[in-house]
Amino acid sequence: MTERSEKESSRRFRFHRKCSRTVALPAPSDREKTQWYFQRYVPHLPAGGEIVLFDRSWYNRCGVERVMGFATEEEVEQFFDDVPEFERMLVRSGVRLVKYWFSITDEEQQLRFLTRIHDPLKQWKLSPMDLQSRVRWEAYTKAKEETFARTNIREAPWHIVEANDKKRARLNCIDHLLKQIPYEDVPHEDITLPERIFNPNYERKVLPPELYVPAKY
Repeated sequence: MTERSEKESSRRFRFHRKCSRTVALPAPSDREKTQWYFQRYVPHLPAGGEIVLFDRSWYNRCGVERVMGFATEEEVEQFFDDVPEFERMLVRSGVRLVKYWFSITDEEQQLRFLTRIHDPLKQWKLSPMDLQSRVRWEAYTKAKEETFARTNIREAPWHIVEANDKKRARLNCIDHLLKQIPYEDVPHEDITLPERIFNPNYERKVLPPELYVPAKY
């Protein structure tokens, strides 16, 4: 997650305060494969007062791309050399960079996959790539460990969220994230609910039953 710290006037901040978005880039095109690796992420970085949630972000390179063979070891090594300085540049420019890793156990991953396989409402969540992540559990774990060892920098440290319990994980992450961002209440005028106009001669009409969705629950 990235958020640009406010260096402008409070008026300008209030103008941007509701601007947030999620970015989950698809597989790179043939043209994007020839670009500097971080190039396709840069246009999505936040401006003042904006929040951008990156789904995996540039860490795809040392995770799924590495484990699945989409990136060479030379490309992965170049990524590890580049990413600390890239993130330091972002922080120096005023971006607040917060990195989260949601971690589950081997047993929990197997349980979730089995649940998806047998639940027709969740089967759509499974892809061949997901199934391979089960096969390559150890490879992903080793990739994660090296990622933490080489990219956990002072300017942008990693934060691991224990995520076997999804609801608790989300609440803990939200609580932690809110504590990372300085916050002040935005002044606004008090709101008073006006009285409804009452007409003693008006009677609400009964609509035809066929217009209503059947109440089964």
